[in-house]
Amino acid sequence: MSTEFAAPLPNRTVLPGEYLLELVPLPVADVDRAKAFYTDRLAFHVDVDMSPAEGVRICQLTPPGSACSILLSEGLPHLDGALGTVRGLHLVVADIERARAALVERGTEVGEVEDVGGGVLYASFADPDGNTWTLQHMPWRV
Repeated sequence: MSTEFAAPLPNRTVLPGEYLLELVPLPVADVDRAKAFYTDRLAFHVDVDMSPAEGVRICQLTPPGSACSILLSEGLPHLDGALGTVRGLHLVVADIERARAALVERGTEVGEVEDVGGGVLYASFADPDGNTWTLQHMPWRV
């Protein structure tokens, strides 16, 4: 299994009438632990990891091929949330069995693939803080 990480997608111009989802803050207890989980186990790319002020840390990570990132932070009260409250974030994949196997190989506990009908497949997992994710395969998107 390759340990190389795909670079994030290049920025593009926002067209009139568009709303681009750019960043999803995730509540975590330990930024370093969460960063290690997302980079080592999920192969997310580190876009930003900085401390712009005393007691503040901003760590932005992007899933391979995604235009939307997650934010792990500390010292930003307006982004504080209860651990494990972000539920059901979806990562759309071309081959769910292959994606699931890659995550399991890197130490992530992933549920079995479920067929909910219409060819849509799901497999779920959680980060160390209890935020939940779902791999999703939709045949019309590949």
